[in-house]
Amino acid sequence: MAVPKFTTEEIPEVGVEGRREPERAKERLEMVSSQIEARGVRNPRVLEAMRQLERHRFIPADGQALAYRDGPVAIGQGQTISQPYIVACMTEFLKPQPSDHVLEIGTGSGYQTAVLAELVAEVHTVENVERLAKRAEMTLNQLGYGNISFRSGDGHLGWPEAAPFDKIIVTAAPAKLPKVLLDQLKPGGRMIVPVGRWRQELMLIHHTPDGYQRERLMPVRFVPMVKRLNLD
Repeated sequence: MAVPKFTTEEIPEVGVEGRREPERAKERLEMVSSQIEARGVRNPRVLEAMRQLERHRFIPADGQALAYRDGPVAIGQGQTISQPYIVACMTEFLKPQPSDHVLEIGTGSGYQTAVLAELVAEVHTVENVERLAKRAEMTLNQLGYGNISFRSGDGHLGWPEAAPFDKIIVTAAPAKLPKVLLDQLKPGGRMIVPVGRWRQELMLIHHTPDGYQRERLMPVRFVPMVKRLNLD
């Protein structure tokens, strides 16, 4: 999604301790009802996962008040946690199944990772900004997820030794479809990816017996998918 200005050099702490907050539960229910269901997302497993996941726990403390609003939120290093509706749409288009082995390119805050981990057997997630990768891994481990494997590295390379994958989701926009990722998608698999530089489209890729079938879904605006960033 659009990149807000974020000047601090350090990634702020993301709180994951403490009891569940009843008022935030109400916000989650309203978020799903008004921002997601009202716009046509219907997959009951996706909706329930997003009702339950505490989105504010994936956002730095100074942005947590914005966690359930209809838009992206800064998470540091010029990156954002995507708009809830976009997370829901991308997940629904992916058609996650309980037995799926999924590759995610762009861990970011870890929120989309957690949504997937609620719905599939195993998630392999790659983040090119090491500080974000470490923060997301800590958050997800503290929340008790045991079906996620983490890698800090260049998302253009995918995760070849764990391939092929039933599904692939890319949460940053390459200028064109990365062939390496297509090669890591199982026959019959699905990949969802925003493509383009200035004008981006969300694309759904089906790996069919006749090759890769591409379907344009909607215009979007994501952060660009770039080579590995050395920010340490």
